[in-house]
Amino acid sequence: MAHGDYTVAIICAIGFEMSAIRYLLDCEHPRLRTQPGDTNMYVLGELAGHNTVLACLPGSQGKSAAAHDIRLGDVVISMPEGQYGGVVQYDLGKDTEDDFRLKGFLVPPPSRLRSAVEMMKSDHLMAENKVNEFLSHMLQKSPRLSIYARPPPQLDILFEPDYPHPSDQATCGRCDRARAVPRKARATSSPEIYYGLIASGDRVVKAAHKRDAAVNNVGDILCFEMEAAGIATEYSCIVLRGISDYGDSHKNNDWQHYAAAAAAGSAKELLSYIDPEEPAPSPLPPSSTVPVRGGRDTPHVDGQRIQNSGSGNISFGRDNVTVGRDMHISRH
Repeated sequence: MAHGDYTVAIICAIGFEMSAIRYLLDCEHPRLRTQPGDTNMYVLGELAGHNTVLACLPGSQGKSAAAHDIRLGDVVISMPEGQYGGVVQYDLGKDTEDDFRLKGFLVPPPSRLRSAVEMMKSDHLMAENKVNEFLSHMLQKSPRLSIYARPPPQLDILFEPDYPHPSDQATCGRCDRARAVPRKARATSSPEIYYGLIASGDRVVKAAHKRDAAVNNVGDILCFEMEAAGIATEYSCIVLRGISDYGDSHKNNDWQHYAAAAAAGSAKELLSYIDPEEPAPSPLPPSSTVPVRGGRDTPHVDGQRIQNSGSGNISFGRDNVTVGRDMHISRH
């Protein structure tokens, strides 16, 4: 099939509307390469004898009333919701007599990446995400990579928000399991991927009451982190975060490596939805050197091309993806 073979186009405003039509298609056709200048992504197929194109507006969650059962090792992908562009700098604002008012607005993700997210979400209605597949291949490369293996499920404990970690205990080995929040066992060990708001700030969240206060002030926050706001202030990017703790006093490092690997696997899957671009020719002669720091129009290694902050975060390219692991989940 070629682009000119399609005679019917159906445009949907929200991803789940597109998926409803997608899974009514009589058959789905292979995806065609995106044409230059087009940031949309399409589902192609046959509907009642017509070659049909399905398109969705670049992803925007709207206001979500759904509860989130986010667990350690899961991944959150930043997506716009309500007035926010995907990442919220929750500690930038001013106190008033009645509340704390946020100030400023962070750049939303590029439309191409939002379209890719919507397509990936739709695919996951019928098939599991590929994180476990990617990590399994990675772990086979070397025994030293076993640090990225998934921890046992008994190390994933969410305690009640009013139950603090004993100050004289280094681990949760003696914490009262009767104060753990009861949750149903999942059918598989595959990490789940969630989409929505990520709260970013300058401090580590280690108290459940502060975590919940930020959620009440901002809205449907899925997780907390410390680096994305600095990138989203200047660059349009999408953020993927692996969940390594619950943002309370029981915070530990047991899940950090696996959370980083899960976020990296999600980034790999997301990038598979985007056609690779030919690299732009270098504006520098072969003998020139590239400075580590420079002006906005100077090629440099500080986030505009590629950045590794040393804390588990990576951002790259024009349609940027940032990946990290030091996540703190909000409890819903």
